[in-house]
Amino acid sequence: MSNQLEKVKELIALREQARLGGGEKRIESQHKKGKYTARERIAMLLDEGSFEEFDMFVQHRCTNFGIEKTKYLGDGIVTGYGTIDGRLVYIFAQDFTVFGGALSEALAMKICKVMDQAMKMGAPVIGLNDSGGARIQEGVNALAGYAEIFQRNILASGVVPQISGIFGPCAGGAVYSPALTDFNIMTRGTSYMFLTGPKVVKTVTGEDVTQEQLGGASVHTTKSGVAHFAVDTEEDGLQLIRKLLSFLPQNNLEETPLVECKDPIDRLDDVLNDIIPDNANQSYDMYEVIGTIVDNNEFLEVHADYAKNIIVGFARFNGQSVGIVANQPKVMAGCLDSNASRKAGRFVRFCDAFNIPLVTLVDVPGFLPGTGQEYNGVILHGAKLLYAYGEATVPKITVTLRKSYGGAYCVMSSKHLRGDMNYAWPTAEIAVMGPSGAVEVIFAKEVAAAEDPKACAAEKEAEYKKAFANPYNAAQYGYIDDVIEPRNTRFRIIRALQQLQTKKLSNPAKKHDNLPL
Repeated sequence: MSNQLEKVKELIALREQARLGGGEKRIESQHKKGKYTARERIAMLLDEGSFEEFDMFVQHRCTNFGIEKTKYLGDGIVTGYGTIDGRLVYIFAQDFTVFGGALSEALAMKICKVMDQAMKMGAPVIGLNDSGGARIQEGVNALAGYAEIFQRNILASGVVPQISGIFGPCAGGAVYSPALTDFNIMTRGTSYMFLTGPKVVKTVTGEDVTQEQLGGASVHTTKSGVAHFAVDTEEDGLQLIRKLLSFLPQNNLEETPLVECKDPIDRLDDVLNDIIPDNANQSYDMYEVIGTIVDNNEFLEVHADYAKNIIVGFARFNGQSVGIVANQPKVMAGCLDSNASRKAGRFVRFCDAFNIPLVTLVDVPGFLPGTGQEYNGVILHGAKLLYAYGEATVPKITVTLRKSYGGAYCVMSSKHLRGDMNYAWPTAEIAVMGPSGAVEVIFAKEVAAAEDPKACAAEKEAEYKKAFANPYNAAQYGYIDDVIEPRNTRFRIIRALQQLQTKKLSNPAKKHDNLPL
C-alpha cells in the first residue's frame, strides 16, 4: 500500500474514533437515561446530509491533576454548520459522553469559532446544552472560556437569532449563555438549569430541594420565565427549533421567509361578531380570536405556561410572519402585572430586532393592584413593555376588542407610541378607567346626596358609558384609525400589513438605550 493510502486510512480511522466521542459504553449510558448523543441530535435537527463539522481533531491542552493522560478527539463538543429547510444555520452540541460535556478552554474556543462564523455569515446559531459545567481541572481557563462565549452571545444579540436547547444538565456559569440567547427549550424530566446545586443550597440556606424542584423544565417555564418552551422528548424539542426558525429571518438585515398562503385573505369569521359577552365582567378566550384570524389557525405560542394573563407568539397573515401580543381575559381578567410586562416586553423587542411586524390584540382593564405588585416594581416592569413598544420601528397594528383603560391603554401599542394602524371593534371601551370607578370619582357628591344612591350611580354609569366607554370618542381624535366589524379583522390586518411593507422609521442616534431594568 502506498504511503498516501496509509495516510488516508489513518484519517478514516481517526474520524471513526472522533465520532464515537467517549466510547460505546458511555453512548449506551446516555441512551439509558432517555437522551441522545450530540451527533444524533444534530442529525435529527438538520436537513439530511447537510452537516459539515469543524474541529473534529481538537483536544484539550490541560496538564493539571493528571488529566493530560485522558484525551478525546473533539474534546466534548460537536460543532459545525448545516441547513434547516435549506437555510444555513450554525450549531454546537455538547457531548456528555466526553468528560460529562464539561467545558474546557479548547471546547470553549470551538464554540467561539462557530459563533464568529455565524456572525460573519449572518446566520442563526443553535446551541444544544448537555454538560456538567466547567472542567474543574482547568481552573480559571474554563471560566475564561465561558466569558468568551458570553461576550459573543452579547454581540450577536439582535444580529442573528440564537436558540438554546437544554437537553441535560446546565449548571453554574453555564446557565448564562442560554439566558443571553433569544429562546430556551427544556426537556421535561431530563434537563435542569440552576446557578447553585441542591448540595450548596442545603449548606447555605438549609433548604432540602431536588434538582427538578430547583431548576427543572416546569420551574423555568412556569415560575421563573427562564425557559420559553418545555417539551416531553428531545425529538419534540428539535422539531420545535425547526418550526421556530421558519418564522424568523436569517439575521437583522433580512426579512422573514414568505410562505405560500392558501387561506383566503377575505375569509369572514362570523363567530367573532358574537364572541364578546354582554356582561363586561365576563371573560372569553383570546386563543379563539387568534386561531380564527391567523393563517390556517396556526399559532406558535412562546412562554405558554408563564404569565398566562398575556399571550405572545408567532403566526402568519397571508404567508407573512408576525409577532402576536394579546391580553387574555380568562386569566386575571387580562390585567397586566410584572411578569406579563416582562414577558411581552422581551418578545416585542425580539420582533423589533428581527423585522417581524407586531399585531397587538387588546382587552386590558389595567395593571394588577396590590402591595405584592408595587413592592415587586410593577412600575419598572410595566415601563419595560411601554418602552419596547415605543422603541419598536417595525409595522405595528393594534386591535382593541373590549377594555383598554388607564395607563394600560398607553402601554398596549397605542397610537401615541407610534402605532401605525390602530383599529377597534364596536365593543371597545377606551377610557381612563371603568364606568363604576369613574362614577365614584366624578359623581361622588351627587350619588351621596341622591334619594336612591344606587339608582343614581347606575344612571350616571350609563351616562359615562355612552360618553366614554366606546371606541368613537378615541376615533373622534384620530387615536383609533377605524372602527371595524369583528368578522372582518383578518382582512383588515392583512391589508394594513401590505400597506406597511415599505415602512421606514429610525430612532435617534445613540450608543445604546437605557431601558428600565
